[in-house]
Amino acid sequence: MINIALPKGRLGEKAYALLSAAGFGCATLPEDSRKLVFGAESGEVSYFWVKPADVTVYVERGAADAGVAGKDIIEENSPDVYELADLKIGRCRMCVAAKEGWFDDASRPLRVATKFVNVAKNYYAGLGRDIEVIKLNGSIELAPLLDLSDVIVDIVETGTTLKENGLKVFAEIFPVSARLIANKAAYNFKNSEMLALAGKLADEVRR
Repeated sequence: MINIALPKGRLGEKAYALLSAAGFGCATLPEDSRKLVFGAESGEVSYFWVKPADVTVYVERGAADAGVAGKDIIEENSPDVYELADLKIGRCRMCVAAKEGWFDDASRPLRVATKFVNVAKNYYAGLGRDIEVIKLNGSIELAPLLDLSDVIVDIVETGTTLKENGLKVFAEIFPVSARLIANKAAYNFKNSEMLALAGKLADEVRR
């Protein structure tokens, strides 16, 4: 059996729908239940719900054999796991955004507001740009409006929120979507099961 960590919320629901369509459904997975662990009828997999940011932790440390995590979380946490498949759901972009008309004053460090601290540091290190990171956990778009930061690094889905607040995208760092990841030891010990899971999901994604 493969233990799979699913992120709570809309992304996890979409991921479970994909898994179910691929033949790994679980009739005992009621939407309104507070139960956290479920087993599929086939006996091939079991599921448990965790916070999206914790999926990579459960998988890397072996509490879960596999999991579904956004590329944003993977890039931020850099877990020592295998990335088996792009599930093509939860698509958006990791971007740099700022107020309309902003220009980069290279004479001083760039103030970057974000909850993706490592993503921001890695991106600007690659550009050779000195930055000051301002860690925020929500309402990132507010930072440049109140002159707390010059730019933000955040996920952009439709761009509507940016536009409504007079912000625009100045650079795309990488595309984001949900990925199937696997614990390295579990992948070796349960290789045939892991490959079957990844293969069936990939077939479903292509439909």
